[in-house]
Formats: sequence, C-alpha cells, structure tokens
Amino acid sequence: MTKNTLTVIDNRTGKTYEIPIEHNAIRATDLRQIKVSDDDFGLMSYDPAYLNTASCKSSITYIDGDKGILEYRGYPIEQLAEKSSYLEVAYLLLYGELPSKERLAWWEYRISRHLFLHNSLVELIQAFRYDAHPMGILISSVAAMSTLYPEAKNIHDPAVREKQIWRIIGQIPTIAAFAYRHRIGRPFNLPDSSLSYTANLLYMMDYMNQREYEVNPVLAKALDVLFILHADHEQNCSTSVMRSVGSSHADPYNALAAAAAALYGPLHGGANEAVLRMLQQIGHPKNVPAFIERVKKGETRLMGFGHRVYKNYDPRAKIIRKIAHDVFAATATNPLLDVAIELERIALEDEYFVSRKLYPNVDFYSGLIYQALRFPIEYFPFLFAIPRASGWLAQWLEMLGDPEQKITRPRQVYIGPQRRDYVPIDQR
Repeated sequence: MTKNTLTVIDNRTGKTYEIPIEHNAIRATDLRQIKVSDDDFGLMSYDPAYLNTASCKSSITYIDGDKGILEYRGYPIEQLAEKSSYLEVAYLLLYGELPSKERLAWWEYRISRHLFLHNSLVELIQAFRYDAHPMGILISSVAAMSTLYPEAKNIHDPAVREKQIWRIIGQIPTIAAFAYRHRIGRPFNLPDSSLSYTANLLYMMDYMNQREYEVNPVLAKALDVLFILHADHEQNCSTSVMRSVGSSHADPYNALAAAAAALYGPLHGGANEAVLRMLQQIGHPKNVPAFIERVKKGETRLMGFGHRVYKNYDPRAKIIRKIAHDVFAATATNPLLDVAIELERIALEDEYFVSRKLYPNVDFYSGLIYQALRFPIEYFPFLFAIPRASGWLAQWLEMLGDPEQKITRPRQVYIGPQRRDYVPIDQR
C-alpha cells in the first residue's frame, strides 16, 4: 500500500526519516528532526520571498495559476463579476457564504451607517499638503482610526471585531474621496447612503452642486466589477503583511495600515500605473511592433504581462477587457485602448512571449479604465486598496480563528562572522 509520507535519507548521517504529507504539503518543522548531532538545531527550509512555502491554511480564495482559475469561497470570479455586487462579494469573503436577500439588505445598511468620518479624521486629512500622495493619506488615516476607536484592541470579541469591519469598509471610500477633494481644493461632499457603494464614491469625488446631478450607472457598475476583481487574491505581499501584523494581535486598523503600505509599492499596487505610462510611451498602434522588438532585446520591459501565480491568461484580465470597451462607450474614446489591443494581439501571437507564458494580467487594462473615470494616476493604488480591504479583513479574521497560528517569526540562515571578541577602539 502507498503511504501519504515522504521518505528522506540524510546522506550526512545515513539516517532515514519519514515525514507526513497533508494537503500536498509537509510541515517545515518536521524537518527539524533531521540533525547531525544532538545539539544541532535541525534542518530548515530556505525559501526567499516564500516562493514555495505555505504560511497558512485558508478557505477564502482558490487560485490555479496554470489553468487561469480564480475563485472566492468556491465561486468562479467570472460568475461573481457578472451577477454579483462588490458588497455582496465582501459579505461572501467575510462570512463564508452568499447572503440571503434579508442578510444582504442588513449588510448594506450596516455599511451605509458607517460611511461618515470622525471629525478628527477629517481634520487630519485637511492637515496634509495639497499634493500629498493619496496612499500616504490612506495609511495615516487608517492608522489614526485606531486612536479614535480604542475598543478595536479587543480583537477577541466578535461583536467588536465586526463593528470595526463595518467602519473600515464604510469609511475607506470616504477617505479616498476626501483626499481627492483636498488635493483639488474643493469642499468635501458628504456621503449619500441612498447610492450604491461605488456610485457614492464617484458622487463624493465629482459632485459640484450641479442641478439634476446623476452618477453614470455604466461607470459605477464598471468600478463595482473592478472592486470585485480586486477584493482578494490569496497570500500576496499585502495580505501576508495583514496576517503577519495581525498575528501580534495588533488592532485591525494598524494591521490594515501596514497592508496598505505594502500595497503602496510599485511592484504591487502601482503596476497598472506602469502599464499606462508604457502605453503612453508607445503612443500609437503602428509603434507596437518596434516596441515588441525592444522588449525581446531586453532594452525595455513589457508591463501588464505575466504574473507570479498565473501561468495562463489572468481570468480577471478577460473580464476587465470587456469592461474597458463598456466604459469607453460611455465616455470619450481613449486612443491608448487601441494601443493596448494591438500590443496584446501581437504579444499573444509571438512565440517569445507564449513560450514564457506571459499573458495579460489584471493591471493591463485597469489603468485605462481608471483614467477614463478621470482618476489621477496617483489614485490607482488607492482604488486597489478600497476593495482589497474586505479581503484583508477576511484573511485577518481567519488568521485569528486558526489555532495553529502564532505570532509570525520567520527563521534565517545566518551567514555572518563567527564569534569574535570586541576590540577597543584604540587598538583597531
């Protein structure tokens, strides 16, 4: 009979070890029994950037990068993007199941009750320079919320945790809108709870006291779909930070501020900005072939293609491609869309990119959509952070409820000097 174990022979000692396999993984601590001597620390696995190390068990998001599959709680992202709403997806991520009609109404009401900011938080936003980066405002504002709601430190009380979740999901769009209005020197628009989650965000940013003002439903729907696509993405950099900081039992505001700081990095939340700048550099579809040749020669980079996880077409990119056409039909046509389509066409036919499994990812078209919605480029990471808050919080809740989780403390492989004695400064 086959056994669900791994047999390891240590050629240093000749000893044999049998290590259990569970969920197609071994526990790294099981390697510690492999020693050369009794005072040996034991064998460790070395995995920079955690390329092949699972830090947790999770039931939230499933990804099969080779097949291009993304599912939230078992539901395909394609079905959720077509049939659901962002707030319904946020409920799914946080509570584990799709809500009934009554529960969805309750959930939307709870969020709508927490759209307004504390006056002290409004004053903090106003204290920033007019040209402050919006992600700096987001990180500072969310961290400051922990001082406004000190009960959030009671993370083991389910009712307290739930209320902080309502506050975070409700108030992050308001922080975004206020940061934008502060930047352009306009008065703040208070939230309108009669609007949908994304329509309210667009209203708070755009409304200029026009008569019969109405948020374009096509644009609000497009932003809602983008929020669904960005809600969670397994153990990426910022999510790992959320779990890591949360493992110290910090309150959710400080943990989420740290996650947002990780998202601030250009290799994470700023990728769609790089795509937009690349398309602007190309300028016209006729220039695409020459640009492709430069990429193949290593003279420049092809942004928006390839992904750490996906080795197939990013399923989110297919959805966003259609949304882009819907948005441009409702707004002014963006000539960069033609550049993007031509770039995608040539790259997907070129053996150089196909053999390397470089397919469009979620960032390839999202920047074009945000630009069509008239968001400044600096706000692109913020628009990533708003929906990702629900995913971060779901992961945080799961981490707190996992009895196997302890405070995060990675090991290291020490390669520094061996022990040596201190030399007085006059003898060096």
